[in-house]
Amino acid sequence: MTKSLFPADTYIVKNATILNNEDRLTLIKLYEPVIGATAINLYFTLWSNLDTLGIISTEFTHHSLMATMRLKLEDILESREKLEGIGLIKTYVKEGNINNYIYELYSPLEPKDFLDNPILSTTLESNIGKREYKKILKTFSIPKIDLTDYEDITSKFSEIFDTMSNSEITDTENIKRVKSLDITVDEKIDLNSIFSLIPEEILNHQSISQDTRSLIYKLSFIYDLDDETLRELIRNSVNEKRIIDKDKLRENCHNYYTFENKNSSPSLVYKKQPEYLRKTVSNNSKKSKLIYTFETTSPYDFLTGKNKGVRPSKTDLNLIETLLLDYELTPGVVNVLIDYVLRINDNKLTKNFCLTIASQWKRSNIKTVEDAMNICKKENKTKKNTIKTVKKEERPDWFNKNIEEETASSEDIKKLEEKLQNL
Repeated sequence: MTKSLFPADTYIVKNATILNNEDRLTLIKLYEPVIGATAINLYFTLWSNLDTLGIISTEFTHHSLMATMRLKLEDILESREKLEGIGLIKTYVKEGNINNYIYELYSPLEPKDFLDNPILSTTLESNIGKREYKKILKTFSIPKIDLTDYEDITSKFSEIFDTMSNSEITDTENIKRVKSLDITVDEKIDLNSIFSLIPEEILNHQSISQDTRSLIYKLSFIYDLDDETLRELIRNSVNEKRIIDKDKLRENCHNYYTFENKNSSPSLVYKKQPEYLRKTVSNNSKKSKLIYTFETTSPYDFLTGKNKGVRPSKTDLNLIETLLLDYELTPGVVNVLIDYVLRINDNKLTKNFCLTIASQWKRSNIKTVEDAMNICKKENKTKKNTIKTVKKEERPDWFNKNIEEETASSEDIKKLEEKLQNL
């Protein structure tokens, strides 16, 4: 849960792990393409705050952090949330007149663990492309050497060392060691229900480990899979021993998603409006309630609500993804745009119309819900106050005039006939 952050608030950095130069390479090559350079720079800055032993820092203010990084406080807060979400830091706060924070650093995952994580590896590949992804795999790969003609002559411990009298056993609980945090996601699927619908003859339920469960939760998150779809994908990933083949499951989920989304790969975006861009609700007015709804609801859930509980179509989901990823609008602003377009466009979410508005809002740097609502209000006011002037069509003098009819005399007719004969 994010608390309000002020420049005067203090912080201390605590190292909960062992950090080394290999971690720097992992952070730059693997983590930076996922969470961005600013968040990684914040991690490195907090790392540099540690004392010479690399254990704990002295007390700093966030104002000094802003000055060091040349960043606004909201940018620092956004970067910190990314570091928390991806498992690189934990944040603790003690509230008072001046809030005191403790930032606890954790090691990045080992490259293999990172690349085995479906959320992280899929997002990495999506962000940098397949060619660069293959280069990264090569960077962290161990060269293969054919040992067929070699003999293993490594000595055993017992061959070199002997035991002596037991020394006093000491408490090693607080001894430094490498500690990493795995990313956690909400369990939006009912895994027990999914497994219960797969017969024992097909899947050995006793073989389902906690690691397998964790993998399935992550796959359901990154590929946005519902219970029914996931059940079929799991069934198709069971091997001849009635055990879930995790590699096969990853492949099946990836293939299903790319087929349904025209070969595109999923990317990570803010699910809801970031805390630092939210407005503090000070009253119970209709406007305040509306702002709160826009800020605390994901675009997917918001559009589902507009559809009376019906899941948005693939076209609408692609539009939301475009607004969030390509136009980089925040979730709350996307909700306002959706609401505005549906209101003025006869409940039709026309893509080109939405993207035209998104382009304008992007250029206007609209990031908060209140700014988006204000620009909508301004547009409506402009339209109402605009007087449509229709240029009057120029018409001849005779138009709409009554012309009197005169009957020709017999003499006039005779003269006219003579003229025609001469012609």
